[in-house]
Amino acid sequence: MANRVKFLFIIVLFAFSSCLENADLGNAFVADQSVSDRFNQSIEWNEKHGYTAIGSKTENYSIITFGDSHIGGTKNIEQTLSDADSLNTVAVVMNGDITTGHEKDFEVLEDLLLKYNHLNTFMIPGNHDLYFNGWEGFSERFGTSFYYFTVNTPSASDLFFCLDTGSGTLGSEQLNWFKNELEKKRSNYRKCIVFTHNNLFRFRQTFSTNPMVDEIRVLLELFEIYNVDMVVTAHDYIRNTQKFGNTQHIIMDALQDINKNASYLKIESNSNKLSFSFTSL
Repeated sequence: MANRVKFLFIIVLFAFSSCLENADLGNAFVADQSVSDRFNQSIEWNEKHGYTAIGSKTENYSIITFGDSHIGGTKNIEQTLSDADSLNTVAVVMNGDITTGHEKDFEVLEDLLLKYNHLNTFMIPGNHDLYFNGWEGFSERFGTSFYYFTVNTPSASDLFFCLDTGSGTLGSEQLNWFKNELEKKRSNYRKCIVFTHNNLFRFRQTFSTNPMVDEIRVLLELFEIYNVDMVVTAHDYIRNTQKFGNTQHIIMDALQDINKNASYLKIESNSNKLSFSFTSL
């Protein structure tokens, strides 16, 4: 009888946790601000500051991206930024859980980015970046949690979306923004890549930030309708690459110093071809 009660308690706790974190209220156990609050603050920042356009002098260019560095430690993230510098990449995307949400971690990250301020760096919050009122530290330094940027070569332009899933959901407002931007802009660009922290296909179930099934369905439809070429995610620490329809889905390893499988992802655009490779640290 005691074991049965314990089992039922675990099931109820899981259901209760999932309902909270999958509601369009943000994850109450992770963030002090809801995904809707972050959307309103971010869209205001985006409208004021605009969106970044990067120029590439050649047709071929590369972007380096990673997730789950969890500063604290900085050995792997500094090595990645150094590699990006030496490889002359056009951008570095930090795909969430960059910090643990503590103010001191954001201070360490800020000092590190100052050292590499000549790089085009883009940040997305993950669930850990939102711990301990982390959104305040994130927004104070980086302004926005979602946006797009473009890379323009001599003959074509490519479109990159950075989306906020730090609470386990885009929320209805951000999802509508994403859909509208795809509808307005996708046909003007050669390639389209999406970066977000939470992977859509879970390989490691947890109590936090499990994606909403209905939202996944909508996103997969959008990826197909608007020919999204690649979706790059993190969060699970388990590298996985799968083709779903015409979209390449990539889950990255954690860059965290203590992770024995730490690596970053390099995306290369060569004319009309996209390729990717992992570099272990």
